[in-house]
Amino acid sequence: MAGVIEKRRELLGIMREFTLEYGFFTINDIADATDIPRSTIQDWINRLVTEQCVAVKEEKKGRAPARYMTTNVMMAGSCRRIFTTTDGDLVAIYHQCMSTGCAAFCEYHHRLAGGVIHDVKRDGRILVEYARLGTADSDIGLYPKPAVGVTAVRREGDYIIQTIRCVGGPAYSLTDMMAMAVGVCEVRLKDNGGITEGEVVSRALTHLVIGIDDTDSKEGGATFALALGLLQYLGKMHEVIPINHSVAMLFPGLNRCTAGNSCSFIEIAVNPDAVEHVIGRAVRFIASESLSKEWGIAVKKGFCISDALRGFGLAARDHEVTTEMAITLADSENIILHGGNGRIGAIAAIGLLRENNTVLLNPGCSSDLHH
Repeated sequence: MAGVIEKRRELLGIMREFTLEYGFFTINDIADATDIPRSTIQDWINRLVTEQCVAVKEEKKGRAPARYMTTNVMMAGSCRRIFTTTDGDLVAIYHQCMSTGCAAFCEYHHRLAGGVIHDVKRDGRILVEYARLGTADSDIGLYPKPAVGVTAVRREGDYIIQTIRCVGGPAYSLTDMMAMAVGVCEVRLKDNGGITEGEVVSRALTHLVIGIDDTDSKEGGATFALALGLLQYLGKMHEVIPINHSVAMLFPGLNRCTAGNSCSFIEIAVNPDAVEHVIGRAVRFIASESLSKEWGIAVKKGFCISDALRGFGLAARDHEVTTEMAITLADSENIILHGGNGRIGAIAAIGLLRENNTVLLNPGCSSDLHH
């Protein structure tokens, strides 16, 4: 199903470009643009006509081919990418939007609706929501009620299914845009008494958090830059979706640090079948590109941070901690650890996951997440 959705999205995009440029397209236009057989293009056009995404502008007349047009150029969609990662019975839902305004709208209404969503964060056009598998009621409607909410999240095999209820603009997004977002395998719709309800299906991806430290030397390099390079390197893999890159400051009184004693971590979503391969490539990249022999890398599966792990990350901001402490913690938390002294900062970086930027960059600032 995922392959069919991708092909549908690709062909509709090409058809839309022809419609905007020339006012119509023919079977030959699309076949020439895609190197797909004419018979296959004809089948796709027939299907899209049935779905009312494409309309016949002019019937075939003699040797003149039939002309078609897409029915609505607005269907380019505001939802660029939607994907999900898991950690036990918790799910992180990522929306990469084409519009800051649309992302802010969803942030406001999803938070107001509650439902199964227990935490909502937004960074520009990227919306991140955390949910627990299950169902929860939400009174969706017109103002002052929330216009959209996630009322259920369940797992079926390798897939996560979100149940979304909405009215107005969000209903248009659900029915006409979400299916075109990268990462969405299928959207199942039903009308429920004036409220549009749909199930959005996406892959259950593995969440990897990768901490890095001590990759630079006094002669050059910077850990934040190498971490960003790693994110870009892994992001080119078909099995990986890059999520985030963060910088954190550790104990500033450490004498052996090259500059301000900062570490970095990145987050990626990975096809479960490719996790070990991706981890191996990450370790080899850091080992080969680091300018210091004391480089360290730590890799955690999942996005939930235990009290012990967060406590270590916060302690590393306040005073010096040891490699032995880092190794012991990694063993108890099932964290993969490689390298030298940098292992301390690498695992501390992971412990600071989901802290706000003020906490990450100011070692004197208290965490709101640690109890």
